Amino acid sequence: MAVRAWAAVNARMLGEMAMLCTGSSPETMATFDVVVPKEFSGKRFDRVAAMLLADDADVSRTALTRGIRCGQVTLDGRVAKPKTTVSGGERIRARLAQSPRFDWNAAEALPLRILYEDEHLIVVDKPPGLVVHPGAGNARGTLVNGLLHHRPALAELPRAGLIHRLDKDTSGVLAVAADAASQRRLTAAMSERRIERRYLAVAEGRVLADARIDLAIGRDPKNRLRQRVRADGRPAATRIHVRKRFAAHTLIEADLETGRTHQVRVHMAAIGHPLVGDRRYGARGIVSRAAPQAAADVVRRFSRQALHAWRLSFAHPVSGKPLVFVCPPPADLGCLITALEQGQACD
Repeated sequence: MAVRAWAAVNARMLGEMAMLCTGSSPETMATFDVVVPKEFSGKRFDRVAAMLLADDADVSRTALTRGIRCGQVTLDGRVAKPKTTVSGGERIRARLAQSPRFDWNAAEALPLRILYEDEHLIVVDKPPGLVVHPGAGNARGTLVNGLLHHRPALAELPRAGLIHRLDKDTSGVLAVAADAASQRRLTAAMSERRIERRYLAVAEGRVLADARIDLAIGRDPKNRLRQRVRADGRPAATRIHVRKRFAAHTLIEADLETGRTHQVRVHMAAIGHPLVGDRRYGARGIVSRAAPQAAADVVRRFSRQALHAWRLSFAHPVSGKPLVFVCPPPADLGCLITALEQGQACD
């Protein structure tokens, strides 16, 4: 009886600890068991765990960070400090709080513009307005749903092969791994900054010169839908190059050194040049006083952030062959640039 009583107390204590550490009841916990790929040798435990677990559809980064601190994420069966260096081959086990589940395995016939495809890799041109993966408010009709219809085997991969993302209203080139080994290699290449991502953007105001913006980014504590520059945020660096200045706007090229959420948008807003249409980050819809009415209307009516991932380059995950993908701006962004150049609306 005493043994049973202690077992009951112990189970209750474990449940209470799970709730304290995760903010969830034991029924909403998920168990993960992954082996660290050799490609991640020499990296910090917390960063490897983030790459392997945090982008899972059912696990938030907050839950992962809390789990490491609470000992719910272990390395080879032991509690490890976040800065512990991994060698590759270790086993990461985790019991973490689940976010609401969305069906990442639902295939839908959606139009896709495929720029490149082989057995290891798919590269697509994502249009503005298309959500990349299922989530709150977007359970279906996402790029992932369309990719699963196009290549059903992607359902066997974490995150359906995604190695990076674009915001819903950001257009452009996006790469998807088509097998597990390619996904590991491309994820490592992304982490090691061996994948070059360049964006075109139209910013409010006249940007004076090329610059490197090195400002840490973290979530805005007052608005979870926003990111902001924070001293305690994650390191973030963007190089910007002025392509063309207009009367009250600037066409820039942005080269990412890191890949934080909303990075270009946050950094441009931080230096006083929010992107046209990006009201979440302070765009005001400014126009030149000398601008013809037709051109001014194009600027004011632009309804998304003027941001396009125009160039993506990296080594093929299997052959090692250099690959470069270039995608011109979609019609709406092209029309905006034309209006600023010529002072008139386009058809």
